[in-house]
Amino acid sequence: MRVLGLDSATNVASVAVVEEDRLIAELTFNTKKNHSQRLMPMLSWMLEEAQITLDELDGLAVAVGPGSFTGLRIGLATIKALAHVKDKPVLPVPTLDGLAANLEGSAGLICPVLNARKNEVYAAIYRWDGVQNQRLSPYLAVAPELLIARLRDFNETVTFLGDAVPIYGDQLLRALPEAKVAAATNALCRAAQIARLGLKKLQSGQVGDYFTLEPLYIRASEAEVIWEKRNRENRR
Repeated sequence: MRVLGLDSATNVASVAVVEEDRLIAELTFNTKKNHSQRLMPMLSWMLEEAQITLDELDGLAVAVGPGSFTGLRIGLATIKALAHVKDKPVLPVPTLDGLAANLEGSAGLICPVLNARKNEVYAAIYRWDGVQNQRLSPYLAVAPELLIARLRDFNETVTFLGDAVPIYGDQLLRALPEAKVAAATNALCRAAQIARLGLKKLQSGQVGDYFTLEPLYIRASEAEVIWEKRNRENRR
C-alpha cells in the first residue's frame, strides 16, 4: 500500500509518500511561504521525481489539526480535491499525533506543543508503550502554566517538541527541571509521519472520505468568536 501524506497545519509545508514501512519521498520547507502557493507545486514535483502517479496511491493522509486555521483549510481543501478527482480514501491524522511520532521510542513522556497564540499552546501528552505512542491526555488548547500542572501530576521526565518551544521553552524547563527539549531537526511537523500513521489507519480500515473530512480546531477561530459575540448582542 502507498499513502500520500500532507501537513500544512503550521508554518511548515510538507508532503511525503510512504509504502508499508518504507519512506519513498518527502519534501519539507520551513520558510513561512504561503501554503496556497507552495503545496501543489511541491506535491507535483515530488511525485514526478519519485515516478509515482496519483492513481498509484491507495490513500491520502492529511494533518487535520490543531494548528493554523488558514493552513488547515488549505491542506484539507487540497486533499479533498485530490480525493474527489481520483476517488481515493481520506485518512485524517491529528497534527499532534504526527508530531509526537517524531520521538517514538523515547523514554518518559512526549509532549508536542504548538503555538496557539493568545498566550496558549496546543498540546497533548504521550508515552511510548513499546509498540506505539499512547495518548494520555485530550488534545488541549491551554496556557503553559496549566499544561505544566498536568505534567507535574505524572511525575515523569518529559521531552517537548514543536514550534511553541522557542516561545515557551524557558518557562516549561524552569517549571519542570527534569524536562528536555528535542533537537530542532526532530521538532518539525513532517508529512512522512502523517503518511505513516495514515497508512496504519488504512490497514485497519479506519478510512474516511472528502465529504466528511473536517478540521480538528479544538477551539473556535477568531471569526467564529466574533460571529458568536455579534449573535449574542443581536439577541439582547
